[in-house]
Amino acid sequence: MNNSQQQNDLSRLTLEEAADVIRSHVDREELTALILELCNIPSPAGFEKAAGDYVYEWMQNEGFTPKRVGMVEDRFNVIGKIGGDRPGEGKNLLFTSHLDTEGPQYNWRDSWKYRPGSVERPEWLEARLENGVFSGRPVENDRGPMACFLMAAKALKKAGLPLAGSLYLTACPAEIGPEHVEEFQGPIYHGKEIGAQYMMTHGGVAPDYAIAAEGTDFGISWLSCGHVNFRIDLYGEDVFTPLLEHPPLLRDHPSPLVMVAPLIEAIQQWAVVYEKENTYHAPGGTAVPKVQIAAIRGGDPHLMGSGSEVCAVYLEVNLTPRQSVADVQRQLEKVLFQEGFEGKIEPIVYRQGFEADAEQVQPLKAAIGTASTAAGRGETEIAHPIYSSMWRDHNVFNMYHIPAVTYGPSRFRPTVDDMVDAAVAYAVTAWQICNQTHPNPGKEAD
Repeated sequence: MNNSQQQNDLSRLTLEEAADVIRSHVDREELTALILELCNIPSPAGFEKAAGDYVYEWMQNEGFTPKRVGMVEDRFNVIGKIGGDRPGEGKNLLFTSHLDTEGPQYNWRDSWKYRPGSVERPEWLEARLENGVFSGRPVENDRGPMACFLMAAKALKKAGLPLAGSLYLTACPAEIGPEHVEEFQGPIYHGKEIGAQYMMTHGGVAPDYAIAAEGTDFGISWLSCGHVNFRIDLYGEDVFTPLLEHPPLLRDHPSPLVMVAPLIEAIQQWAVVYEKENTYHAPGGTAVPKVQIAAIRGGDPHLMGSGSEVCAVYLEVNLTPRQSVADVQRQLEKVLFQEGFEGKIEPIVYRQGFEADAEQVQPLKAAIGTASTAAGRGETEIAHPIYSSMWRDHNVFNMYHIPAVTYGPSRFRPTVDDMVDAAVAYAVTAWQICNQTHPNPGKEAD
C-alpha cells in the first residue's frame, strides 16, 4: 500500500475508529514526563523565556516547524503547525495555553502581598506526581493542558491521520499579567497585549476556531469576563500629629488614611449589588462579574509626623460581555458622591469581556462534545461559572470574531487519566474540525 492509499484509508475512519487510533498513539509515560518537565521550569509572569524556549525546542524536535513571535524579545509566543494536507479544504483550528503562572515575584515586593512563609511554598513553581495525581500551580495554570494538546498533535502525526486544514499549536506569555501601572513600567510589566493578542495579529495564523486549553473539569464555555482596574483617590487633610483631634466618626476624620475605612464599607456594599445585578446567563455559560480591592496606598512611611492628603484604593471590577467601562465608572462616582467623600476615580487598566456567537461556535462545540464522548468522558456540559467569570485567552479570539471556547481537564489536582483523556479529546476534536470542508470555496456553509 502506498502512502496516498494509506492516507485515503485513514481519512475514511469513523469517529470511534479514529479515537481508538489516537489513544493508541498517546504515550501515557511520555505525556507524564512532558508535563513534569515543562511545568518544573520556573515561569512567573514576566519571566516566561525558559519555558518558551523549552516548548520551541520540543516542537522543533517533533517536526512542528515552530517560530518565535514576540513584541518583547524575552517574552515571545511560540507557534507550531501541522496539517494543511489538502489546500483550500478543511477548517483551521488553533490551540493556545499560556506560559506564565500566577504567584510571587520573588523580590522585595512580595512582602506587600504575602505573609511570612507563603513565598517559600513549593506549589508556586513545582509540579509533582503522587499516586497518579498531579499538583502544583504550573500544572493547573496552565502548562498541564498545554502538554496535553502538544501530545495530541504528536499522536495525530504518529498515527498518520491526515488533516485537510491547519492545526496551530501556540504557547503565549502574559495571559495572567502583569500590567503597566504607576511606576511598574518596562518589558517585564507588559500585559496581555504581548501574548495571544500579539500572536493573533502578528503570528501568521488564520484560525477558523480556537480553543483556550485550560482546566475546565471537561466542561465548555465560549464567554469570558474582562476587567477594569480603577484607582480611587480619596482626598483629605494632612494634619500635624500633635494637633490632631479624633472625631467620633471615622468618615469625619481629616486623614484619608482613616476615612478610607467607611469608603471601603460603601464599596463592598456596592460590590454585592453589582455582582448580583450584572450576572450574565448565556448559552455559552454564566458570568458573575466579581469585585475585589487589590491594593491600598497612602502616605509616606519614611516621613511620619503627620497623616496624608491622599489615599488610593485599587479596585478590580470584572466585566461581562454585556457591560461597559463607562457605566461602571459612573456607578463608582455615584458611591463616592453619595457618601460625601472628595476624590477622583479613573480606570488604569481596561479589558473587555467577549463571547462567541452561539450559532457560529456550534461546529466547535459539537466536535468537542463528540470527542469527549469518544475519549470516555461522556457528554460535554457547560463549564462551572467560575470558568466564564475570569479572563481567559479565548477572549482574544472572540474579540476578533473567531469562535473560541475554553475546554480542558480537571482544573485542580488532575490525574494522569485526566490528562490522557484530555489529549485524546483535543486530538479527536482537531481531526474533526480540520477535516471539515467548505461546500463552496471562499464561502461559508449555510
